[in-house]
Amino acid sequence: MKQLFWESINMAVAKPVRKAVFPVAGMGTRFLPATKAVPKEMLPVVDKPVIQYAVEEAREAGIEQFVFITGRGKHVIEDHFDHAYELESLLETREKTEELNSLLESLPQTGSVGFIRQQQPLGLGHAVWCARHFVGAEPFAVLLPDDLMVGKTKGALSQMIQAYESLGGGIIVAAEEKTREETRRYGVVDPGKTFGNATEVRGVVEKPDPATAPSNLCIIGRYILQPQIFAELDRKERGAGNEIQLTDSMARLIGKMPFHAVKTDCARYDCGDKVGFLHANIALGLARPDIAPALKAMLKNAL
Repeated sequence: MKQLFWESINMAVAKPVRKAVFPVAGMGTRFLPATKAVPKEMLPVVDKPVIQYAVEEAREAGIEQFVFITGRGKHVIEDHFDHAYELESLLETREKTEELNSLLESLPQTGSVGFIRQQQPLGLGHAVWCARHFVGAEPFAVLLPDDLMVGKTKGALSQMIQAYESLGGGIIVAAEEKTREETRRYGVVDPGKTFGNATEVRGVVEKPDPATAPSNLCIIGRYILQPQIFAELDRKERGAGNEIQLTDSMARLIGKMPFHAVKTDCARYDCGDKVGFLHANIALGLARPDIAPALKAMLKNAL
């Protein structure tokens, strides 16, 4: 009955994407000891935590409802997207309008945010499966905050939704071309026909040996998925790393709905990596008129 329910959803018209899932349950072991008590998603890039960039990207793309898949010790994320009445009152009293506005502008609308605990670290596919009741029978976006993506005019998710609407719905993943050696770290696309910045996905393999990778077009941390994915994730089959891989479930939907990989014009910074995190801070700092002159001088002296 469950399978028949998902198969009955009409794919002829691309339904709007209103919901977004943010998997934020990771332990952040690559950033210890900094992440012993502070979630890695709350580490700042310039003056905003990494997770806030992802939420702002989703809001720009028209997302109306946000759910965070969290784990132990992640309550700080929940606090960040709530009012801090004492701080707000203090800023108002001291007439620090700019600082107060920066707090209020970052808050999603009341009632639009939810938090779900992932009780076991079983992989990205399991984290997405945890959101099934929140998502229901709608298409939805998944944003991995470790991938901080900065577009020239529009964010990555906005560009993906544009492709989603023009290509008739289905599954859309963000993708980048990597070196052959790097393919061992990603889900890799077996490419078909191209349509502008979109490539038809004929197959996808998670973390292949570079010698057997079907291409060097690799999936990065943005997805638009259909609710049929939950029936596949419900199998709870283990894949690479003995985890429930989202890639494996997406692969089983090939041929059942449109599936495309989109190359955006965004600069991508891997904030799950120390060098990538430092790169993000420098790049975004240099893009800030209030910071760039001093930062340039500091970097020049350091080098």
